Amino acid sequence: MHWQTTRFRIDLTRPRVMGIVNLTPDSFSDGGQHLAPQDALRRCEQMVAEGVHILDLGAESTRPGTPPVPLAEELERLLPVLRDALTLGVPVSVDTYKPEVMRRALALGADIVNDVWALRQPGAREAVAAHPSCGVCLMHMHGEPQTMQRTPMAGDAVPQVLAFLQRETQALHALGVARERITWDPGIGFGKSPAQNFALLARQAELLADGHPLLAGWSRKSSLGHATGAPTNDRLVPSVAAAVLAVERGARIVRVHDVRETVAALQVWQAMHGQETTGATP
Repeated sequence: MHWQTTRFRIDLTRPRVMGIVNLTPDSFSDGGQHLAPQDALRRCEQMVAEGVHILDLGAESTRPGTPPVPLAEELERLLPVLRDALTLGVPVSVDTYKPEVMRRALALGADIVNDVWALRQPGAREAVAAHPSCGVCLMHMHGEPQTMQRTPMAGDAVPQVLAFLQRETQALHALGVARERITWDPGIGFGKSPAQNFALLARQAELLADGHPLLAGWSRKSSLGHATGAPTNDRLVPSVAAAVLAVERGARIVRVHDVRETVAALQVWQAMHGQETTGATP
């Protein structure tokens, strides 16, 4: 299994770690820490040194209740960091829902568009389809960031998420976007209750039926705090545990804040599975 992106054909036969770089003052976990371009680039370089496989740059927070960021401000935050991040030797993803940001980022050489709206904003599908090879991550979100947690989705989340991702994927296929360019994200925490989020993890296999690679974003999410009582800044262990559980259930990419710890945990997971596969003895 591979994920085709602008510059890289990413091998997904082993799990990959996507590192979150928030270029925002107001993201729920680390907002403001990497707002200055030089700070953001240092964070990117640190993640690469820690073993990250993909960098994910986001210049607009999607935490519940956050107001939209004007286009010019998002571009001002993003583009200087993106230019430098593209020199670090790993795929670079841009977390945005604005078609103009997508076009500008792809013109610079960005590898992946990661859109919480699953390209449902006017012109977004066309911006991606116009590019010959960029990767895209389609995420399920119930409602919109400003209101999604006030009225979470009702009923069984798993079939609803699956049907949504299938529908949005078909819309992209109709515009000529190849299957190997598309990855799915169930949208943990985006308009869902803790019980629904954990159901998506427990029954993750149901989301794999179509064969699309799955990206799981559990890092520091409120459902982990609901389960453990840990505040946002003390969710390292729950986040790493959720990442490993997601990979164990078939996720091929995990989107995380804590790269070094997640990479190490997955190395242990891979070592165990290597023994299962080869039957080797110490």
